[in-house]
Amino acid sequence: MSKEAVDTAQAVATRTDADRSPVDAGDAGYSKDLKARHVNMIAIGGAIGTGLFLGAGGRLHNAGPALALAYLVCGVFAFFVVRALGELVLYRPSSGSFVSYAREFLGEKGAYVAGWMYFLNWSTTGIADITAIALYTHYWSMFTSIPQWTLALIALAVVLAVNLISVKIFGEMEFWFAIIKVATLVGFMLVGIFLLATQHKVDGHIPGPSMITDHGGVFPHGLMPVVLVMQGVIFAYAALELVGVAAGETAEPEKVVPRAVNSIMWRVGLFYVGSVVLLALLLPGSVYSADESPFVTVLSKIGVSGAGDVMNLVVLTAAMSSLNSGLYSTGRILRSMAMAGSAPKFTARMNRSQVPYGGILLTCAVCVLGVGLNYLMPAQAFEIVLNVASLGIISTWVIIMLCHLIFVRRAKAGLVERPSFRLRFSPATEIATIAFLLACLGMMWNDPEVGRKTLLLIPVIAALLVAGWFGVRRRVSRTTDNELAQLTK
Repeated sequence: MSKEAVDTAQAVATRTDADRSPVDAGDAGYSKDLKARHVNMIAIGGAIGTGLFLGAGGRLHNAGPALALAYLVCGVFAFFVVRALGELVLYRPSSGSFVSYAREFLGEKGAYVAGWMYFLNWSTTGIADITAIALYTHYWSMFTSIPQWTLALIALAVVLAVNLISVKIFGEMEFWFAIIKVATLVGFMLVGIFLLATQHKVDGHIPGPSMITDHGGVFPHGLMPVVLVMQGVIFAYAALELVGVAAGETAEPEKVVPRAVNSIMWRVGLFYVGSVVLLALLLPGSVYSADESPFVTVLSKIGVSGAGDVMNLVVLTAAMSSLNSGLYSTGRILRSMAMAGSAPKFTARMNRSQVPYGGILLTCAVCVLGVGLNYLMPAQAFEIVLNVASLGIISTWVIIMLCHLIFVRRAKAGLVERPSFRLRFSPATEIATIAFLLACLGMMWNDPEVGRKTLLLIPVIAALLVAGWFGVRRRVSRTTDNELAQLTK
């Protein structure tokens, strides 16, 4: 059966009455228990994570105040990606999200690549998260005697249990995780503004523009360090696409999604760019380090006792939130793929609470390998998986923009109808975003220690994807033919 015939049948199906079966068979069976406040906080949680709370210290040290520009530039392109995804969601809400859209606009091969690269992203991120949780827990002396791998396993078991109960419990957990992160950032920013306004000394320095001008300016080490941190900054924004997945389990996506997507831009400006500018005005960039949260650095310099404990708890919360989101999203994505034949059949299974437990358990199985990595190589575990995950998130965002490009092209041809909530200036916006993301990928070559080795994994991943496709293509073809037969009855 030709791809054109499938596309035509799908286009017809999208215009039929809304009470008919969904276009993506993987969308059937979900509850609609996520409320507007859940989705809004999932959007915030996706925009604020360990990349800011912990990673900003080392990046400030390497790039200086220009890090704020890096966050701003990457934030703009991240917003384009989420805005494009938001438009696709309003066109057709789906728990399969961009994998479902890739199936419609790029074909089954596109959906296959999108799904498994996203699985690679979140399964390796999950390993990084449980590693981070174990490391952060070791901060407190009462836990130092417990092996790192044991703490990692406990964290995984707790978050797995939460995900398997119901989507409502997941939403509540993400809601409160986000509240903790936002409250911490707002509290720190109020302290920082007070220090600036009163010219209170921080580690012997008077805060203000002189912290920038007297220590090398905005680019103290030149432009190249800023360019090199871009890849890490992009990873800091990973999880923004969760809004698209969550939309499939909310009752009113047409109201909830635009609000959540539009709010991302000012959150990026306030929390990322604003906090980095504030940090640069309080202390010279050379004072910050990758070994300590920059917020802890500032608070400890003004004699705030317990700052390290509080921030460690917040970073621990951020890592738990990321792991929670990863299990949630991969469960839905794998179910969408399984219904199309490109993922193992058991990942399509749902429990009585309408949770796709098969896909969640598969992601957990990979994370258990991460527990083993923590046992064998506790010092290198975090660094290894973080860089592999970056390949997954960049490929996911590129696929979202490609889907949107084709969607707009079909809309111009009259095959589909664009919603009023749109990504502006297409196709220039999509092309610029894809070029930027690929450039970030290329920048990794300038890092011989880690980045270059990560890029060398691309041929290996490509070979595995090709081999996997040959293993599932017949099943995918049978499923597609069956769906087409039902659509054309």
